Amino acid sequence: MLDLIIRNAKIIDGTGAPAYDGAVGVKDGKIAALGDVEGDAKQVVDAGGQVVAPGFVDVHTHYDAQVFWDKAISPSCYHGVTTVLGGFCGFSIAPLSKEAAPYLLHMLARVEGMPVNSLQEGVPWDWESFAQYLAKLDGNVGLNIGFMAGHSAIRRVVMGERAIGHEATPEELQRMVELLRQCLAEGALGFSSTVSTTHNDADGNPVPSRHASRDELVALAGACRDFPGTSLEFLPGVGYFSDETKQLMSDLSTAAQRPLNWNLLAAGNPSLIENQLSATDFARANGGEVLALTVPQPITLRINMHAGFIFDSLEGWADLFRMSVEDRIAALSDKSRRPELDELARTKGPMRNIAKWEDLTIDAVFTDANREWEGRTVGELADATGKSPIDAMLDLAISEELRTSFKPPAIDGGAELWPDRGDLWRDDRTLVGASDAGAHLDMIDTFAFSTNVLGKGVRRHGVITLERAVHEMTQVPAEFFGLVDRGVLQVGWNADLVVFDPETVDCGPVHMRTDLPCDEPRIYADAIGITHVFVNGQQTVKDGEHTGAAPGKVFRSGTDTQTPALNRADRSRAAA
Repeated sequence: MLDLIIRNAKIIDGTGAPAYDGAVGVKDGKIAALGDVEGDAKQVVDAGGQVVAPGFVDVHTHYDAQVFWDKAISPSCYHGVTTVLGGFCGFSIAPLSKEAAPYLLHMLARVEGMPVNSLQEGVPWDWESFAQYLAKLDGNVGLNIGFMAGHSAIRRVVMGERAIGHEATPEELQRMVELLRQCLAEGALGFSSTVSTTHNDADGNPVPSRHASRDELVALAGACRDFPGTSLEFLPGVGYFSDETKQLMSDLSTAAQRPLNWNLLAAGNPSLIENQLSATDFARANGGEVLALTVPQPITLRINMHAGFIFDSLEGWADLFRMSVEDRIAALSDKSRRPELDELARTKGPMRNIAKWEDLTIDAVFTDANREWEGRTVGELADATGKSPIDAMLDLAISEELRTSFKPPAIDGGAELWPDRGDLWRDDRTLVGASDAGAHLDMIDTFAFSTNVLGKGVRRHGVITLERAVHEMTQVPAEFFGLVDRGVLQVGWNADLVVFDPETVDCGPVHMRTDLPCDEPRIYADAIGITHVFVNGQQTVKDGEHTGAAPGKVFRSGTDTQTPALNRADRSRAAA
C-alpha cells in the first residue's frame, strides 16, 4: 500500500515537458509511481484537475535565524516552496564564537533588517561549529534547508575586532581557509561573500568581508574545490560591472571550479542588464560559470531612518547611522545641516535616485496625528505644509522617532516590463530567485517569488508558459546547487510536491503582521491558490493551512548535494 496518492491531477514534472493528466504515488518519502497509479493508499488527495509539480526551490533566503522560532518557515511554506537555501551575502550565523556572537547579531539586524529584540529572544546563539548549528535544526524544520558559510562570520570569528578596517595577515588568512574547510566538511553548501556598498554593520562600518583583499576572496573561494556539492555566492555591488569586477567573479569561479551566483538582476535598464549579464559570457570564456539571480517582480522598498538601511548608502549620510537614534534625531533636527545632506544625496553616489524625496510614498506612520498622510507622497506633504521636500520628510520622521516608513517608486515597476522579466527568466545566464525571504522584514516583499511568477508572469501577463515557469523554479535551481534527487517528478526521487490551481494562483495583498518574537512586526503576504504542499512525502500545507508537521531535511554538502556541472550548458535544460 502506498502512503499517498494524488489523483485527478495535471502533472508538470519540472523538466519543461508538456503537462499530462494522471496521478502521483508516494511511498516512504519517495515518488513511487506517476501517471496511471493503481492500488490503495493511506492518504488519497483528489487534486480536482489542479497542477501537481515539484516543490519550488528558493535559492536566496536569510532564514538562518527565523528557523529557530518558526519551524514552518513562513511565508515560504505557503507559497509552494519546499526547499530554501540560506547563509548568503557572507551573513551566515555559523561558524560562531562567544566574542563574535554579539557583533554578528547586531550586524544581521542592521544589514538584513531583522529586529534586534527578535534575534535576542528567538535565537539561542549557543553553538560554535557549523556542525553544531546544523544539528540544532535536525528534525525541527518544515522545509528542506541548507546554508552557505558566510565570509563575514568566518572573518569575525578568526580576526575579532581586526575584521573591520584591516587586511588579513598571512596567518589569519590561513586560519580563515582552515575554518571554511571545516565548515564545508561539516555540511556547509559553499562560500558566500559581499563587497556591496549597501552592506554596513550596526556601527555603520562596512561589514567584515568588505575589508578583504582580492587574494583573500580568491583563496577562500578556492577552498570549495576540494568539497563535493558546493558552490559560491557573491554580491559585487550596485550598478554597472567594471572589467575588474567581471574578472574577480570569473576568478572566484575558476579557483573553486564551482558555479557562482550573484544578487541581483532587475528588469528596466537594457544597457545595465546587458553589462551585468556579460559577466557570465566573460566567465564562460575563461572556464568559469557566473549566473545572475533575477528578481521575479517589481522591487518595492520600504525604508526608514530608524534602521537606516539604504539611507546609509546615500552620499554623505553614512555618519548619521553610526550614531545612536537619539543623536541621529538631534543631527537631523539641525536645519543648517539639511541643505548639504540634500545636495549630496541627490547629486552624488549610486543611490542618488532614492533621494527624489518628493516621489517617496509615506507607506506607514506610527502616530494618529500623522495618519492622514499614510499612502500619500512626501511631495504632497511638502506642498500642504509649505516646506521643502527634505524638510517635510525629516520633520515627519523625527516626529515618529525615525520609524516612519517611506516607499520609493518600484525599481523595475511598470506592466510594460513583464515581457522583459519573462526574457530574463528564460535566459541561461540567470536563476529565478533573489527573494531575500527572512530578511528586510520591514522593507521588501520579494519573498513571494513563486506565486508572483505563476500569478503574474504566467497567468496575467503570459510572458512564460506554465511548464517553463515551473522548470525555472524547480529543476534549474536544483541542478545549479546539485540537490540530489530533487527538482523533478521522477520515480525514486524525493516527494517534494506542490498542488496549485493555475487559474487562481497568486500572491495576496502585502500587509504588516506582528508575529515575530517580542511582538515585532514584519511585512507579509498570503498565498492564493496553493492548495497542498508535501515535503519528503509528508503534508505540510492542507487546503492552505499548515499541518504543524516538520518533515524537512537539513542539507549537508556532499550528502544531500553533489557537485554540479560547472557550465549550465552541460546541465540538462529543456525548453517548454
